[in-house]
Amino acid sequence: MNFVIQIKDLHKKFRIPREKRDTLKENILHFYKRVEKEDFHALKNINLDIQHGEFLGIIGKNGSGKSTLLKIIANIYKPTTGEISVNGSVSPFLELGIGFNGDLSARENVYLNGIIMGLSRKEIDEKYNEVLAFAGLDEFMEMRLKNFSSGMQVRLAFAIAATIDTDIYLCDEVLAVGDINFQKKSLNIFSDLKKKGKTVILVSHDLDSIKKFCTKVVLLEKGIITKVGNAEDVVNYYIQKSEE
Repeated sequence: MNFVIQIKDLHKKFRIPREKRDTLKENILHFYKRVEKEDFHALKNINLDIQHGEFLGIIGKNGSGKSTLLKIIANIYKPTTGEISVNGSVSPFLELGIGFNGDLSARENVYLNGIIMGLSRKEIDEKYNEVLAFAGLDEFMEMRLKNFSSGMQVRLAFAIAATIDTDIYLCDEVLAVGDINFQKKSLNIFSDLKKKGKTVILVSHDLDSIKKFCTKVVLLEKGIITKVGNAEDVVNYYIQKSEE
């Protein structure tokens, strides 16, 4: 089989502090007191093969490990143990802020993200107007990104990820942000990517969109894959379990 992503016995563990010290005063008062940490197992024994052209949905409750899995595929996190093989270029739309520099202008961030994704200056020049049209932020492109609203940043981030031609697209809750027009554009992008036979991994709580677009769905519960199958079956199983 033509697998673009293969994950074998993957495990991800984080060391989480038991107490939070945010202020200078708290750190001074407790300078000699060691911060105790505990292990949090975000993903456990993940085995998953994703074929070329597959539109995979990942569903589950908040904290089930969905976003962590996408970040490992995007090479933002490293697995604690296990193996992952990604054969192809990746365009990630994961969460607000990844790959952005708030002190740069929106235009500069388009070029920064393009370079991170392996494009040349000429290739970014050719894509720039397409990014601009999708984001709808023409008059704000010379503004520093830190002065953008969160909605504007999301529109720009997805416009960059969606207009760059790549092999694998990673989308984390893209349908939960932006206005109605932005969401319609996002759905149109998904339809287009599916027609082109691109590999897409979509994390979403929008179960209707999961059923509409995804050829296969993975259900994550507390870091463990508990069900894999066609969209209708897995979504219905998840709804039934949630109601119980």
